[in-house]
Amino acid sequence: MAMENQNCWVLSLLCMLLLGHWISLEAAPANSLITKLPGFNGNFPSKHYSGYISIDGNAESGKNLFYYLVSSERSPEKDPVVLWLNGGPGCSSFDGFVYEHGPFNFQAAKSKWNLPTLHTNPYSWSKVSNIIYLDSPAGVGLSYSKNTTKYNTGDLQTASDTHDFLLKWFQQFLEFQTNPFYIAGESYAGVYVPTLAFEVAKGIQSGRQPVINFKGYMIGNGVTDQEFDNHALIPFVHGMGLISDSIYEELQATCKGNYYDAYSLDENDVCYKSIEKLDKAIDRLNLYNILEPCYHFTDDKENGSLPKSFKQLGVTERPLPVRKRMFGRAWPFRAPVKPGLVTLWPQLAKTNHASNHSDEVASAWLNNVAVRKAIHAESEGVAGAWELCTDRIAYYHNAGSMIPYHKNLTSLGYKALIFSGDHDMCVPFTGSEAWTRSLGYKIVDEWRPWISNDQVAGYLQAYDNNLTFLTIKGAGHTVPEYKPREALDFYSRWLEGNKI
Repeated sequence: MAMENQNCWVLSLLCMLLLGHWISLEAAPANSLITKLPGFNGNFPSKHYSGYISIDGNAESGKNLFYYLVSSERSPEKDPVVLWLNGGPGCSSFDGFVYEHGPFNFQAAKSKWNLPTLHTNPYSWSKVSNIIYLDSPAGVGLSYSKNTTKYNTGDLQTASDTHDFLLKWFQQFLEFQTNPFYIAGESYAGVYVPTLAFEVAKGIQSGRQPVINFKGYMIGNGVTDQEFDNHALIPFVHGMGLISDSIYEELQATCKGNYYDAYSLDENDVCYKSIEKLDKAIDRLNLYNILEPCYHFTDDKENGSLPKSFKQLGVTERPLPVRKRMFGRAWPFRAPVKPGLVTLWPQLAKTNHASNHSDEVASAWLNNVAVRKAIHAESEGVAGAWELCTDRIAYYHNAGSMIPYHKNLTSLGYKALIFSGDHDMCVPFTGSEAWTRSLGYKIVDEWRPWISNDQVAGYLQAYDNNLTFLTIKGAGHTVPEYKPREALDFYSRWLEGNKI
C-alpha cells in the first residue's frame, strides 16, 4: 500500500512537472495565436502571434501598440528574442516584416483586386530567433490611440513607451522571459534602439519587473549624431567616384570640412556654390542604393513611361523585387535631423526634393479586411489605414546625440553591432565608421573582409567593449532587402557569439 501511495505521489509530481513545462511553453495569450493568413496556403514554419498591448491607460484611454511575433523556426524556447523597429520616425515595422527579413516572401498580385501571394522566406531572421515586429510610437502602422493628443511624442517618450510595452509583453509571454533579448532596427531606429536600450538597462538596474534578459543591440544604417551624419556624405560620394577630385578639393577648401550648416549659408557663399556642384553631380542617383536605377521625374510613375532598365530594379534571391525608388535626396542631408520637430517622410514627399518608394504590396495586404481580422488588428475605422510611413504624429528629436548612449551601453557590457549597406547614400557608412571609431576603443579585430557563400560580403572592424562595425558590400539602406542571404549570415553569427 505504501508503495502504491509512493507511486501515485511520483506520478502526480511527474504530471505536475509536465503540466508546468507545458504551461511554460504555452503561456502566450490564447487569442493572440494566428492560425491562418490570407494569401498563404502552406503550413506556418513556426508559431505566429499578434495583437495589441495597451500602455499609458487602457484600450479606450491609452496607447494601443500593435506587435507581430514570429517564433523561432529552430528552438523558440532557447533562441534569442529580438525586437525589430523600423525608423522614419513614423514608419511601420511591417516594412521589415514584408520587405526585409520576415517569414514570408510577398509576391505582388497581378490585379489590384487580388491579395499578394505569400511564400516562405528561406532567409527569414526567424530561422534563428524569435522576432517581434512592433509598430511604434502610437499612431504608426496599426498602433493607435483614441486620444489623438497622444500622437504628440518624441525620442524620450517613445523609448519610455516601448519599455512599458516590453514589460507588459514579457508578462504575457512568460515562456520567453529567460531567453536572451536583443533590440534591433535601422535608419531612424539608430535613435529608437539606443534610447530604448538605455531605458531597459535602467529598468534592470532599478529592479523593474519582470527582469528583461537584455544582452545587446544592433543598428543598420542608423541615424546617430547630427555632425557625423551630415559630414558623412562628402567623403562617401568622393570615395564612390561620384564627384571628381577637383570638386572634392574645392569642397574641402571652401567649406573647410564643415558641411553641417552648408544649406543655411547665403547662396553667394563660396561653400554654398561648391555644394551646388555636388548636388548637380549626384542629383539623379538613387538615394537608397547608388547602384540601382530610379525614377527621374515624378510624372514617370503616373504616365507609366518607365525606362526598361528600371523594370529590372531589385533582382535578388527573393521573388519580391527591391522597392522602386524615386529620384532626389531628402534626408538626412537635405533635411538633417536636428533638435526639435522632425519633418516626417510624407511631408518630405510633398516637396520637389523628396524620395519616395512604392509600398503597394504591403498596403494591399495590411489594409485588407480579412488580413486584419486574421492578425487581430483593429479595422480602419478604429486604427486607421495602414501606411508605410505616417504624418499623423508630431515627433520631436529630443534625445540629442546617440554617442553618449552607445558609450554608456557598451561600457555596461552590452554588445553592439553597427552595420551599414555600403551603397546607401541616405545614411552613408562613412558616418557610422567615423563615429564608432571616435569612441576611442581599442581595435581588437582590425579591418578585414567577412565571408558569406564563399564570397567577400563586406568588411568589419571590432573594438573593445563588444562593439563591432560591419559593412555589407553592394547593399543599400535596408540591408536585408538587398542582401538577404548575407544579412541572415551576419545576424545569426552575431547572435550566437560566433566570429563573423
